[in-house]
Amino acid sequence: MYTTLAPHLARRLFPQTLAWQRDLGLILAGTLFTAALAQVRIPLPFTPVPLTAQTFAVLLVGAALGARRGALSLGLYLALGLIGLPVFAGGASGAAYALGPTGGYLLGFVAAAWVAGRLAERGLERSLRTSWLPFLSGMLVIYACGAGWLALLLGLSKALILGVLPFLVGDALKIVLAALALPAAWKLVR
Repeated sequence: MYTTLAPHLARRLFPQTLAWQRDLGLILAGTLFTAALAQVRIPLPFTPVPLTAQTFAVLLVGAALGARRGALSLGLYLALGLIGLPVFAGGASGAAYALGPTGGYLLGFVAAAWVAGRLAERGLERSLRTSWLPFLSGMLVIYACGAGWLALLLGLSKALILGVLPFLVGDALKIVLAALALPAAWKLVR
């Protein structure tokens, strides 16, 4: 049972009828959406972390599905990649990839989806005035986990230089796009 102020977009579009089938379908759709956007990849020659569109998917999945479903969707994405399905950036997969330089970001996706979803469950993604908050919060979680992991491998200063700074402008754009997309989606379903 949800004790939130407002239903998230998924609950609005797909009401309680056939709840477990709805939830499973939404979780799978979020996983596939993330896997598809992970393939939109631009390798950067000066960093081991590629520029991808999957962070945009993580934020949207979390906010649209809510904390629980969003985190489950990204957990499934991570599990599929770990067992060898080519869902990670550029078709990569496996434990060796997940333990490499991008491992912290991958783990951060689950937490970021939960955070963005939790804030969206409070209705923050409905208005242009507040819609950026769930997405910025989720992105900060991704940076904390990703740069934290990278710092273990390379040291803190290199982690910030290689794992955060090159991505700030692109991720700011992703936050703006997500912050525009969700209020627009709410207007369409009203």
